[in-house]
Amino acid sequence: MEEALNDLKTYICDALDGKIDASSIDFGEINLSLSAGNLISVLRFLRDDMQTQFVSIIDICGVDYPGRKKRFDVVYHLLSPRQNMRLRLKLTTDENTPVPSATDIYPGANWFEREAYDMYGILFSGHPDLRRLLTDYGFEGHPLRKDFPLTGYVEVRYDDELKRVVYEPVELRQEFRDFDFLSPWEGTDYVLPGDEKGSA
Repeated sequence: MEEALNDLKTYICDALDGKIDASSIDFGEINLSLSAGNLISVLRFLRDDMQTQFVSIIDICGVDYPGRKKRFDVVYHLLSPRQNMRLRLKLTTDENTPVPSATDIYPGANWFEREAYDMYGILFSGHPDLRRLLTDYGFEGHPLRKDFPLTGYVEVRYDDELKRVVYEPVELRQEFRDFDFLSPWEGTDYVLPGDEKGSA
């Protein structure tokens, strides 16, 4: 299997000379890194070439690295039933630079790209209907970004008096607590409320 993966990786890199920035084999899959400008031609080759035939798109997802200038990785997972192999494509982009949509080559990319837009804010140029997929109407922000607050911005609840769903700003009902992670057998350096009863 390793030899077949190496042969296919070599074939792809030779055929796409200049369009692939880096290649490797990890965990039994071929990994290719490329720029967004080469994405469509690479996807079309991988789908149509008789030696590759990656005809099925499995997933498109985002990865957020907020410390980088191009903070997002966009990762494409493809399957070739003919070769019985999987391939991963990876490219980088920022919050304002759109990635070309793969929907013309893989119609199944439609909802994957919508999900990446909804969860991360990754833009796809040429997408037929780029709108939110999983979050509610009027939702602010993108919940899988690392800088999105864990509590979110609004909470949704059903109001019995109004007989409808209401949106309210998040209100934390518990004060901030400072947890110590000492072993309970070692004990704490301070007296916990109620401990004074045990020493009497």
